[in-house]
Amino acid sequence: MEDLKMGKRSLEELFNNDKNRHNNSNNNNNNNNNNNNNNNNNKNTHCQAGDDLMDIDNNEPSSSITSTSTTVIPTRRGSLLTLLSRESPFANEEGALPIGEFECISTSPPPPTTAPNHTALSKFKVLVVGAGGLGCEILKDLAMSGITNVHCIDLDTIDVTNLNRQFLFRQKDVGSSKAKTAANFINERCPWMNVVAHHGMIQDKPPSFYASFNVILSGLDNVEARRWLNATIVGLVDVDEDGDPIDPSQIIPIIDGGTEGFSGQARLILPRITSCFECSLDAFPPQRNFPLCTIAETPRRPEHCIAYASILQWPKEFPDKKLDKDSPDDMKWIYERALERANQYNITGVTYMLTMGVVKNIIPAVASTNAIVSAVCVSEAVKVLTYLSQSLNTYMMYMGSEGIYSHTFVYEKKEDCPVCTMAVRKITCTKSTTLNELIQQLCESDLRLKAPSMTTSTKTLYMQKPPPLEQATRPNLDRPVSTLIEAGEEISVTDPVLQSTNLALSITFA
Repeated sequence: MEDLKMGKRSLEELFNNDKNRHNNSNNNNNNNNNNNNNNNNNKNTHCQAGDDLMDIDNNEPSSSITSTSTTVIPTRRGSLLTLLSRESPFANEEGALPIGEFECISTSPPPPTTAPNHTALSKFKVLVVGAGGLGCEILKDLAMSGITNVHCIDLDTIDVTNLNRQFLFRQKDVGSSKAKTAANFINERCPWMNVVAHHGMIQDKPPSFYASFNVILSGLDNVEARRWLNATIVGLVDVDEDGDPIDPSQIIPIIDGGTEGFSGQARLILPRITSCFECSLDAFPPQRNFPLCTIAETPRRPEHCIAYASILQWPKEFPDKKLDKDSPDDMKWIYERALERANQYNITGVTYMLTMGVVKNIIPAVASTNAIVSAVCVSEAVKVLTYLSQSLNTYMMYMGSEGIYSHTFVYEKKEDCPVCTMAVRKITCTKSTTLNELIQQLCESDLRLKAPSMTTSTKTLYMQKPPPLEQATRPNLDRPVSTLIEAGEEISVTDPVLQSTNLALSITFA
């Protein structure tokens, strides 16, 4: 990464001047109360009393925080300046990688008088994926950390149920874009910030969009979206025949955060270096589904009643209208029908919040857990951008249901991970196994593929898209795999969740 230095005034000078300013202010406090009151009234109302100001531009500090020629960032009494000004044993290391996993630029230690962490944080470009409970906290922490150039992407709109914990939103914002509303709130409250909003799906952005950032912070609550993002960023890194990165500048750190109730986790993913999100997919249970016969005939749980109302009753009542999971009216209808069915079978426990959880697959959220995990995520972002301390290696878990407990450990790479390794996965099937059965096996296995397509070095076995190619290869689905390929022949599998990464299969017949 480019070594971005401070301008005319070093951080030490700013820190010392700030201390002197506070000391002089305290000494003259009794004699200058009126002047101080006038000065305080002229301060920007968005800055809290007692905040220090850090000028990170080449120009002299401006007297107004809204100056267009100078970026002024509030820091808490110089604490960030102290961290960024101290010497770092990681200053000579190349790339934002954990200690012991990369080589130094120089074997000689830096001079003891240097302070290599004089980095203008505002020059870095950071992407926040998700503007929900965790995303709001991350944006707030970034605003207080000195990272000013931020982009935020989210498809969701604001629901009234978000207002109890997603503090960047207000009642008047219900129905508006989360990304745009959060960006506007941060920009207005913190004039030094430049938050750019993107309302839409992360899948709609090209790889070049993600390649333009220095670090990506993920606050997604959807496993499939996290898989897609992980595969996209890992796919940006070119590797040699041994699977090692060719160009370290292509490595974009991903800091992934997640919460559920009083538990949470944060992890640092360095594509092709550390384990990736796909390596830990086994830790996430598959999305819960209910047998249709149970839902229709023998409901035993409140979830069965809710699923019956949303899956079976809604299409019958409104055949031309798709259920809007973000519509309070639609969700109220589902809740009332589910409650009626529950009463018929003497089932208790159907509530509006449970209805929301079943229909939208909502993960329980606690504001304090979001705050803790987001603080870890932003701290890691500052560390990988400035090298002011060793980065997380690689996983932090937090549990707060029975006290406060956290633990860090190295999440090992999965040897046959389809995203970050080049291993060939071996599969054994019978000679009568059809291609369609093999595809189902891949979807139901630990790979959890969604719509796999298969090719060999000489022919196409089956392609999901485009439609003409799918139609041309569809007859192969009913043919035994043994008639399509030779034993041991390698098959290349692509899938939307793997993005540009190809999964290599080697088939043997029992």
